[in-house]
Amino acid sequence: MQRGFTLIELLVVIAILAVLATAVVLVLNPAQLLKQGRDSTRISDLAALNSALALYLADVSTPNLGTITACPSTGNPRCTATTTSPFTNHSSGCNTTSTGAVTGGGWVDVNFGLISSGSPLPREPIDPANDTTACGSAGNIVCAYSYACGNGGSTYYEIDAYMESTKYNTSSSSVTNADGGDNTNVYEVGNSLTQ
Repeated sequence: MQRGFTLIELLVVIAILAVLATAVVLVLNPAQLLKQGRDSTRISDLAALNSALALYLADVSTPNLGTITACPSTGNPRCTATTTSPFTNHSSGCNTTSTGAVTGGGWVDVNFGLISSGSPLPREPIDPANDTTACGSAGNIVCAYSYACGNGGSTYYEIDAYMESTKYNTSSSSVTNADGGDNTNVYEVGNSLTQ
């Protein structure tokens, strides 16, 4: 005599599994975890760029952090996607380019190939979303990296990224509030955080 599960027993097990799955999704919030993952990538990318720029400034005898058109003190910064400028001293738009060339012409218009040991980066990183996705609590701001520097031969620069997750953007101890910059909606790195 074979004995199997009744229909009622199967429905009870399915209902219990559905309740457990719902609880796990509510607790883990996978959408927020994906945003935190992209934000971690942004923090890592900006740290790598900041280190490369610091090495460039220390190693190259006549550094140039950008052409006068790419990096004016009050003009448009360079961004990896079309967005408004996160910089307080720059106009509202961005010169958009998503090229990651490290020999000049990339969105950070610096020739890292001039470093005596060669470029520390294989290519300039691009924002993990880098599209029209609204980032975090900044409203309709686009997920993109932005770069600005002083006029001509100036050695002042700032690199910005918008954070998507509540962990990195809206808490009182978030990276956007603790970076020392002048814009609490973006994560700022560089040697002049008031560009």
